[in-house]
Amino acid sequence: MKKSNAYLRAGMVIAGALTLLIVLGFFWTPYDPTAFVGGKFQPPSLAHLMGTDKFGRDIFSRVLKGAGTTFTIALATVGIGAGCGTVVGALTGYFGGAVDEALMRLNDALTAFPSILLALVVISLVGPENKYNVVLALGLVFIPSYARITRTAFASAREANYVKNARLMGASTPRILAVHILPNTLPVLLPALTIGFNNAVLAEASMSYLGIGVTPPDASLGYMLSEAQSMFTLAPWYVLSTGLVMILLIFGVGLMGEGLQRAQRGVA
Repeated sequence: MKKSNAYLRAGMVIAGALTLLIVLGFFWTPYDPTAFVGGKFQPPSLAHLMGTDKFGRDIFSRVLKGAGTTFTIALATVGIGAGCGTVVGALTGYFGGAVDEALMRLNDALTAFPSILLALVVISLVGPENKYNVVLALGLVFIPSYARITRTAFASAREANYVKNARLMGASTPRILAVHILPNTLPVLLPALTIGFNNAVLAEASMSYLGIGVTPPDASLGYMLSEAQSMFTLAPWYVLSTGLVMILLIFGVGLMGEGLQRAQRGVA
């Protein structure tokens, strides 16, 4: 078995198993994640697989719900960033000219700032902290990186023979962009999507830790890690279980991205 396949398959197994648990959490949890169902700071047991917190809430139920929120935020963030960034990058890379120069200078200015700082600015503009504003803020922050990747791919493809042949056959510009060039950029975009997903998970965790991300009654892995910090000496299983789920999610998706990159480079 090639190493590239091993990376990809291992990542799919880990990320796939967690995704199944996350999907399950949307419809069912052992207990109500917000209900007081047991004694405070109970260690992991058959009744409470990850123990309970300082309010007697079941941590496993909260992790299922929190992972679902984090997963949804990361997917939506990548969707906004990659969707808008791909459109901007495709147009600037294919047409070039003054518009390309202006947008790329703006792109350079945005990427010069830390992503969390830009997200803070967006949050301050769009209103109070909630998961929808977090998605909007992170999605806008992620646009420049995908725009740059797509621009490079489309700029290199616009003079390719298959694009020239499509023009000669009378294909419209939208068809050339969407049907002929875009599929050929997927080997570059797919690894970038996995990296973006992991960055979105970490960004959400950072924002929640700073108190500007997901807020109660919603729960996310980032918010739960921040909440668990004050309980580390009394309930270390809260930090460990929540952190382990986040690490496994990032690790699994990261392995998928590494496998895709190695397959693209032909590394055995």
